[in-house]
Amino acid sequence: MNLILATTTPGQAEIFASIQGEGASIGRPSLFVRLSRCNLACQWCDTAYTWRFDGDNRPHRDNLAFARTSNQIALDVSEVAARIAAHGVPRVVITGGEPLLQAPALARMITALSTMAPFHIEIETNGTVAPPAALDAMIDQYNVSPKLAHSGNPAALALIPERLREWAVNPRAWFKFVIATPADLTEVSDLALTYAIAPDRLFVMPEGTDSTILRDRSRWLAEAAMQRGWRFTDRLHIHLYGDTRGT
Repeated sequence: MNLILATTTPGQAEIFASIQGEGASIGRPSLFVRLSRCNLACQWCDTAYTWRFDGDNRPHRDNLAFARTSNQIALDVSEVAARIAAHGVPRVVITGGEPLLQAPALARMITALSTMAPFHIEIETNGTVAPPAALDAMIDQYNVSPKLAHSGNPAALALIPERLREWAVNPRAWFKFVIATPADLTEVSDLALTYAIAPDRLFVMPEGTDSTILRDRSRWLAEAAMQRGWRFTDRLHIHLYGDTRGT
């Protein structure tokens, strides 16, 4: 069985060691595995090469389309597991795209990986897809990032009540909301109240792909988080490496 991964360059799977730049695990050395394909289309998405392929006209601020053949690669799950293990980094972050779209292959890959060494497994998800039981049993942490109205996704697709209720009661799930303007905070407050999201598991993060924008937004966003009892997260990898693949 294959996993469909994103690429750093044509033919080179995006599997890389770096510092986790966001959320509950910020600052931790991690091994990232970026999968391809997504069921949503955020207009500010900084990994549009995982889903906005030639012929996809869903709105995106850069209005770029990517060749599928040079931005995707299919690898057998055993090959992916071997590449992960070769890095020797015990914390693995599976990101995308939307990783849970490939749940059966992911479960097989993690099963293979578990025979090689112990790993802490995180999945970064938009929160719209439920993990099947076989996969869920192997996941240590979910980094759930529901998409607000400014993402451009219809709420019916991006904010599914049943899914949000399930994540809110899952002690392994940490919420991360991308914030562009102060108006977005009202939407987060409403979601936190509706689904009883614990403040200690709710992060707000500035939207942006360069340090200047992130710092400007962080000034007022950090204060807003303190006032509401939420947690603030920066985008550390952008400050360290810029908006580049494989970092």
